Amino acid sequence: MSELLVMHKRIDLDGSPVLYDRPFSAQSFKDDWEVRNSNWRCDAGALWGTNPLPGPGVVMTRAGFPGNVLMDFYAQTVLPSTHDIDVMWNLSWDEATHTRGPAYVAGVQGWWDGKIGIEKSPQYKLVATTPCPWFKPGQEYHIQAGSIDGHSFIFVDDVLRLELLDPDPIDSQRHNRVGFEAYQSMIRIRNLVVRQIVWEKRPQAYAKEF
Repeated sequence: MSELLVMHKRIDLDGSPVLYDRPFSAQSFKDDWEVRNSNWRCDAGALWGTNPLPGPGVVMTRAGFPGNVLMDFYAQTVLPSTHDIDVMWNLSWDEATHTRGPAYVAGVQGWWDGKIGIEKSPQYKLVATTPCPWFKPGQEYHIQAGSIDGHSFIFVDDVLRLELLDPDPIDSQRHNRVGFEAYQSMIRIRNLVVRQIVWEKRPQAYAKEF
């Protein structure tokens, strides 16, 4: 796909500059990534995460990516794990409390009842979820998630599954790391590309029907 369409916006994928696309390897993992509260490793060109605990098992970039960003990658649960492929952007980490600070968190097959969703850390007062009965454990999915000034969205296999408008967007100049989370799950990530979103307004109106 050369574009992503969300409410009133068209994202130009071809025109959105690539900020990060380094292949996963032992060296890139050492250079570019930090782990919190879990076990992450690189093997066979993929990033593997394991976290047996009911909490955020985070891997995040050392570098920041300010502004509106798109996370584009392929992911699956690693059997027998059946849930929670989670991705984060506009992210920061509170080293004093060893907890996640401001961040948008999108997840597939999470929220205990098998839902796809987006939530805002750390208060979690802004949350949107909906069931994803199409999800199959162990199957790989193409996931594209990000936000434009707080207008967050998640696509799975080229289908828009959810979008959310935040009236108080995270300051993406201050909170600008990206990463992944295993929440009592095992997941595998490959072919990550981080883009700076270039978009244009897309006027929408109903056609006259009667």
